[in-house]
Amino acid sequence: MANRTGGQILVDQLILHGATDAFCVPGESYLAVLDALHDANLKVTICRAEGGACMMAEASGKLTGKPGICFVTRGPGATNASPGIHIADQDSTPLILFVGQIERGMREREAFQELDYRAVFGTMTKWATEIDDAARIPEIISRAFHVATSGRPGPVVIALPEEMLTELADVADAEPYQVTEQNPSATQMAELQKRFATAKSPIAILGGSRWSPETIAEFQAFAERFDLPVAVSFRRQMLFPADHPNFAGDLGIGVNPKLLARIKESDLVLVVGGRLSEMPSQSYTLFGIPNPGRPLVHVHPDPEELGRVYRPTLAINASPAGFCAMLETIEPPTAPAWTGAATAAHEAYIAWSEQPAAVPGQFHPGEVVRWLRSRLPDDAIMCNGAGNYATWLHRFHRFNKFATQLAPTSGSMGYGVPAAIGAKRIFPERTVVAFAGDGCFLMNGQDFATAVQYDLPVIIVVVDNGMYGTIRMHQEREYPGRVSATTLKNPDFAAYARAFGGHGERVETTAEFAPAFERAVQSGKPAIIHCMLDPEAITPAKSLSTIRAEALAAKAKG
Repeated sequence: MANRTGGQILVDQLILHGATDAFCVPGESYLAVLDALHDANLKVTICRAEGGACMMAEASGKLTGKPGICFVTRGPGATNASPGIHIADQDSTPLILFVGQIERGMREREAFQELDYRAVFGTMTKWATEIDDAARIPEIISRAFHVATSGRPGPVVIALPEEMLTELADVADAEPYQVTEQNPSATQMAELQKRFATAKSPIAILGGSRWSPETIAEFQAFAERFDLPVAVSFRRQMLFPADHPNFAGDLGIGVNPKLLARIKESDLVLVVGGRLSEMPSQSYTLFGIPNPGRPLVHVHPDPEELGRVYRPTLAINASPAGFCAMLETIEPPTAPAWTGAATAAHEAYIAWSEQPAAVPGQFHPGEVVRWLRSRLPDDAIMCNGAGNYATWLHRFHRFNKFATQLAPTSGSMGYGVPAAIGAKRIFPERTVVAFAGDGCFLMNGQDFATAVQYDLPVIIVVVDNGMYGTIRMHQEREYPGRVSATTLKNPDFAAYARAFGGHGERVETTAEFAPAFERAVQSGKPAIIHCMLDPEAITPAKSLSTIRAEALAAKAKG
């Protein structure tokens, strides 16, 4: 190969490994990369804050299964990007963050914006490293793609010393990366069949990453043959069609009590891809630790996860793709003892997702979500960050296709807006809607400017109750009547949208939402629909006053 700069070698590797998009906030520390991107066949999205840029890249990784690519500058640029790294870590999302770095000869003098990136990111990445020699760029980038996608996917951080990027090197490109699949053994599949042969009330729970439409279809066929109820983990609702007759619901916050009861009464739990972490396990109360209290078959691509919290009856180190491809090799019992259980579980889910939730005030989020699910196409991408407002979306929307949900299992606020923008950048032909609380929106709301800059007509539904609602709910539950540090005074979000060059609407009643949404669609612009929610409407089931009254009554009883 002819001599190339480190920046050019790096960009060539990204394209070779199949990257099509990169999200960035520019910095002088990686000017050589920006120069190489000028002529590259790689779509670059310029963002307004590093946190938003990294979340857009993480959303790309969630939707495609390929590492999302993000570039930020050194020091504060890197620390600003850290929320996106933490999301990718907890959500098992492949992501590669490139960080500009000081010159190598200035190390350990606390030079301008100097950080030790291995130390800073070492606990929330699969690998954090620094490239000292431009000739090693193909090697290290190849390893980064393999590490980010193998086993349990996750983030990689690579620091790029400034002058290394301008050095010339005569080095060959790497070969394109290949995801390493893990497959179950025939013995393990035979043991799984035996477990089903003696089971009376089995259930499956799907979670994690490394799924695809094909893998989901294979598991769906298995569930149909076995008449098996199938639940999904927290914010993994796109892993099984909600309208499928075997779908039992999702294990999240405010879960259907009937689903919890079904899992507690089961005598065989098949967990595929997920970790059964705090939220889906209902704060680690759903199963015993380390003994789950019932037979547990745990399928996971990372051997270190198997037995880490729960001692499985049968541990299978396999990716969802490897495992599901083998499901056709096992047969259900001739007369399953649980016949009809899937139908009953699905009927309970339908009732739960249709149950009218009368909430205080004139704007009812549940009715809005039910209207949207009848209005939006099946492949619409629904996004949200963290907050009680998301409870209505998760409970009442029905996800029926893969790559239609972007929501942080890490519970990160500020995620919905950049995730929606990243999704629309990757899939411009698809409808993208984001829900955001008033507090959640303003954590990355400045990237609405990015949507306007690139003509990305995302629709942001801002649910405004004038407070950090989730924290206020917990506050009233633990310290009733003692409101502290949770009240917000908000701008006119519709005017905010118009100020950026987008479309803005204000909605005060449920009836006003549908026409406002249609006008937003017809505008062809990025849009914000500012919805006024009564502060009392804190959950689909209870008002804020009810939570406070219950807490006061409990305290009075001692």
